[in-house]
Formats: sequence, C-alpha cells, structure tokens
Amino acid sequence: MAGNSSIEWTEATWNPVTGCNKVSQGCKNCYAERMAKRLFAMGNPRYANGFNVTLHHDLIDLPYHWKKPRKVFVNSMSDLFHEEVPLDFIKKVFKTMVETPQNTYQILTKRSQRLMELAEHLPWTANIWMGTSVENDDVTFRIDQLRQVPAQVRFLSCEPLIGPIHDLNLDGIHWVIVGGESGPGARPMEANWVRDIRDKCQDQNVAFFFKQWGGVQKHRYGRILDDQVYDEYPEVLTV
Repeated sequence: MAGNSSIEWTEATWNPVTGCNKVSQGCKNCYAERMAKRLFAMGNPRYANGFNVTLHHDLIDLPYHWKKPRKVFVNSMSDLFHEEVPLDFIKKVFKTMVETPQNTYQILTKRSQRLMELAEHLPWTANIWMGTSVENDDVTFRIDQLRQVPAQVRFLSCEPLIGPIHDLNLDGIHWVIVGGESGPGARPMEANWVRDIRDKCQDQNVAFFFKQWGGVQKHRYGRILDDQVYDEYPEVLTV
C-alpha cells in the first residue's frame, strides 16, 4: 500500500485508506476505482471490500521505516477527508506526517467542506501540503474552502480538466497542477483551457505543473505545452 509512483508530480504513494465514492463530474472515470476492481479480482487482501472505504491501521506507521526523504501522495486510492474516515484516524495520519519531517506529504481531497471544518483540529507543519481537485467551473467553491486551511502550501489539481475555469482566483494558492483525463472513456481537454490557467499562474506568481494531455493512450500525447515542459514546484520553508 505504498511504493514508488509513476505520477509525475510525486515520488511515492501511501494509502492508509482505500476506497471512495463519486462526488462530482471529475470522478466519472475514476482511475482508483478501476484499479481497485482489478486488485479485488486478483485477490489482493487490501481490496477485499472492493472500493468501499477501508481503514488500514497497520499502515499508519509505515513512513517511519522509510530511509530516504521523498514526496508522498497521501491516499492516491481514496480521500483522507471522506466522511467515513473518523477524525481520530486522520489525526493519527497527521501525527505520522509531523514526526517524519524529512518527507513532503501531498494530500488531495474533493471534500473541501469537511477539510475546512476539521482543519483547526490538525497540525499543519511545513511538510504537509494540502490540495483540492477543481475539474471545471462547477466546483471552484472548493478553492475558497481550501483558502481557510492554514497549510503552508495549498494547491489545486485541475485534473481531469473537463471544462474551462473562468475568473480563476489564486489568492492564497501556491501551486496548480493541470492534466487531461486518461484511460477508457477519457474526455477531451482543450489547449486554451490549459493556457488560460498557465497564464493566470504566471500573472499571480503561482507555480504551474502541466502533468499530461491525457487521452485513451496518454503516452502518445505527452506533456509538452507550447514547446515547453512545465515542472514548477512551490517554494517552501523546510524544518
């Protein structure tokens, strides 16, 4: 439930929670759900519950055993702020992150309302980056809710970007990732949607990371935007 990752903006994944359910259009072709079904069919015991939310208490301490610092995507196969994840469990995950400051933890949620409500009960050290998914104009309210969280790095994942995001206000946001949908049924992403976000990042001095064009065979299209690879990360003070 942890290992090296092929996701371009991170180095490893750590999944003390697995399973989720769909909350917006960005979830329609969820890669984690597809992978969970495959792992269930293979008899993987971590997915005996399929894609139902499952807490893996034995994995909370896993980062203490890592020897090398790394960027870690927390719960690539779930959402740490899912309603079925108790606050006490979330606090234990945060305790591990606080006590392993050599790693940078990247948490991503679509449940920004619950994140905002629980934020005051959690420690926000410099190595804990907090993000929310924003796939189109319908869910930009998540950005306002993320702004209320006292993380030193707050970021947006505009992936899968399935529509334009007008009037994008990046006040209090430090990093934006953009990517097209990939895999079966991938919905198209227009280049001008990406350029508009890139330009707003540049105008507002926000780090911009272009992950992929996507598509059914994403390797065919790569991740070059206007003859350039965008691999920017936010500047952050480390302790």
